[in-house]
Amino acid sequence: MTEQLTIQRLGHRGDGIADTPVGPAFVPYALPGETVTVDRVPGHPDRRHLLRVDQPVRERAAPICKHFTYCGGCALQHWSLAEYLPWKRSLVVEALAAANLIAPVDEVIVDAHGQGRRRATLHARRGARDILEVGFTAPRAHQIVAIDECPILSPGLTGAIPAAWAIAEILKPVAKPLDIQFTETDSGMDVDVRGSGPLNASRTTLLANLTAQHRLARLTRHGELVAQGSQPVLKVGRAMVPLPPGAFLQATAAGEAALAKLVIDHVGKAKRVADLFSGIGTFALRLAEKARVTAADSEGMAIKALERAASSTPGLKPVEAQARDLFRRPLMASELKVFDAVVFDPPRQGAEAQARELALSKVPVVVAVSCDATTFARDARILVEGGYRMTRVTAVDQFRYSFHVEMVAKFER
Repeated sequence: MTEQLTIQRLGHRGDGIADTPVGPAFVPYALPGETVTVDRVPGHPDRRHLLRVDQPVRERAAPICKHFTYCGGCALQHWSLAEYLPWKRSLVVEALAAANLIAPVDEVIVDAHGQGRRRATLHARRGARDILEVGFTAPRAHQIVAIDECPILSPGLTGAIPAAWAIAEILKPVAKPLDIQFTETDSGMDVDVRGSGPLNASRTTLLANLTAQHRLARLTRHGELVAQGSQPVLKVGRAMVPLPPGAFLQATAAGEAALAKLVIDHVGKAKRVADLFSGIGTFALRLAEKARVTAADSEGMAIKALERAASSTPGLKPVEAQARDLFRRPLMASELKVFDAVVFDPPRQGAEAQARELALSKVPVVVAVSCDATTFARDARILVEGGYRMTRVTAVDQFRYSFHVEMVAKFER
């Protein structure tokens, strides 16, 4: 059954919301102020499928990708950046308000899309009629949408899609889909394949040949080396970091630079800094140019890469790197007393256990980096209740056209 709705506002996932007599109705790809014709989504009484836009608003933009609305990678290509960017900032403001936190959020969000995403995970599966599909998943579904382009990827990943198709043709996924992760590095694309099952000699040879044909820096399966043309490395500050397979990086190079600048500015003149959930040293290696750093992360290979980079880079202050599960074994308040500043940048689930120890500590400055506004607000509430003041918050957008937003906050005692 079709109906006509007027969109009042945008939800936190980028869906248009229309108020109806039975409650809010969520309409993907619709914008505030628009009149739209929709039909109901079976099994989801609050969701609607957009059939057409009857009265568009002037802020509606032409999508940059032909796969938009079919591919689930982007949610907001249909909105002008002039409206989209302030909305991204508002997500941070609303999350803080929901946690009863008052903080000065910078008026302008940092647009850190730069040249585009430098990481992408494509999926491959045999679909209907045994046809191979390589691409991203459909919106709110497990179905794979086959793609031949992705304009939000950086130029360094230009060859990722054809390489993914070639890998899938060799591995021929049947029941279980392949995940093919591409990372742009300073020495070429680094690729890690998951879900393939054990490789026989024939497929290993084919993949090695493909690595050379597509000029991949390295190809691994579940982190195990299949073929390598060159060591994938990334420049972080002054250091050159040898990347472990599937290493976590900030989504864009511009995003990493923006976050690092904010972190360094907030740490200021601190002489002893802890970088928690440090990964390969995105912040630690830059901080070590001026301060002694202790870095901790649960990923042992990332810690080893950080150690190698720090030890081979002249001019850095001492860096102590330790593999430690900060969810189960956070740095205790007694361990934190030696630091002038602490930086933490956890995964989406946040750093509740570590925040509780920080709240008990006397560390003068804490810098929190987060990619999830809800868990960030929870952790911030813990610090504020422990006596910290949140003196500045900056929203950073390195996930253009999505509802994900990054933020950096400074806390002071």
